[in-house]
Amino acid sequence: MMDDLPNYFLLDTQPEAQLTPGIITEACRQLKRNRVQYLRDMPTEHVVTLIARIADNWRDDLFPFRKLALNSSQDETGFSKPTLARGLDQFFGRITEESLHNLIAQDLGDPRRLDGPLGTPEERAENRTAMVRGPELIGHITAGNLPCPTLMSIIHGLLVGSAQFVKCAKGAGFIPRLFAHSLYDAHSKLGACLELAMWPGGEHPLEAALFDETDCVMAMGRDETLVQIRSRLPEGTRFLGHGHRVSFGYIHRDMLSRAMARDLAKKAAQDVATWNQLGCLSPQLFYLERNGAIRPEMFAEMLAEEIDILEQEEPRGDISMEDAAAISHRRDFYELRAANTGDVRQWKSEGCTSWTVVFEEEPLFASSCLNRFIHIKSVNDFDEMLRVAEMVRGQVSTVGLAAPKNDAEEMVKAFAHWGVTRVCPIGQMQNPPMGWRHDGRPTLGDLVTWTDWEQ
Repeated sequence: MMDDLPNYFLLDTQPEAQLTPGIITEACRQLKRNRVQYLRDMPTEHVVTLIARIADNWRDDLFPFRKLALNSSQDETGFSKPTLARGLDQFFGRITEESLHNLIAQDLGDPRRLDGPLGTPEERAENRTAMVRGPELIGHITAGNLPCPTLMSIIHGLLVGSAQFVKCAKGAGFIPRLFAHSLYDAHSKLGACLELAMWPGGEHPLEAALFDETDCVMAMGRDETLVQIRSRLPEGTRFLGHGHRVSFGYIHRDMLSRAMARDLAKKAAQDVATWNQLGCLSPQLFYLERNGAIRPEMFAEMLAEEIDILEQEEPRGDISMEDAAAISHRRDFYELRAANTGDVRQWKSEGCTSWTVVFEEEPLFASSCLNRFIHIKSVNDFDEMLRVAEMVRGQVSTVGLAAPKNDAEEMVKAFAHWGVTRVCPIGQMQNPPMGWRHDGRPTLGDLVTWTDWEQ
């Protein structure tokens, strides 16, 4: 049981323990002392091996911390056991020694740069080398929808040798707490460079104490929240914010053959169901070109069938009364439109709000109310799609794309100029590679500072 976990972190003592600015300040200073003693000079190879081993353990059903996660009530995680199991498998499955080395090499040129000065051929031609260092202390302000971004941020901080204080969103500390304990269990000295706590947003004295001690703050949440946090940081503190983003899919008419459409529907259903569609990588709608062998409306029906099958294997689980009411209200709206016009159809789970598929001929971008509620819209071509989705330009995280290879390359170029930061196959929208550049920025490159050595 969670209550049996030792009190390694502030989060272990909450809600009974009352946090004060003084407690936050002392915790941050202890983290920095622990970093100097245990983490700063630890070989990167050692850190990589340890993280990869922990990730591998998290995919083992006999691993105690995974068992705790999967056997917990849905109230703790927000997800049904099958949905959580698949999500954890996908997340930890991409964390390997090879992928971690590749991420460091992608952003820093060579993993050994974190351990000492090293020169690339271009640098050695100028008789110089360089090394990189991570922040002394990173403060994380996390969002409350998914555990994966928080876990990945912790991993990134470990890779660059930083101590970290994680302020978990209310009700979202369960999985990060288990992960932190699994880290402490694997290597107590590394675990001593990590702290977790939880308090309501807007507790300015507590946050001020945290901000005063950190030299880098990473925050996730609503855009207005990020603006407010940035305005309160001391001068010189590095700020890395990830705000609200949306994602969608696009399917070229040539991919809508009878042979390929069913497979695409199965993959699209997985994109919708993973993490209950709550992340910024979750598709809110799929655009389909007209004049394929399978009409967009027929594809919508296929997608409904596949989501219904998935619901039996990976049930969405219960949601709040407010979220259920929003889905019911939206369903009623489209039910009325379907009765009065010929360009709308709706498929839905019977007797509950578990899933909904809405097809519309009207192409304007429509936001989903999430929790497995997906829109299907038809367009004549790619250019029309860019026009009708203009309202979300600059806010798109990921586009799931199904198109012939020659067309796909030109589409990716257009998406890049349009502001999309990631394009991937449908079926992989919620499963980015380790080296994914979140919001189009260097993953580790934004964290580190370089020291050049000219000889």
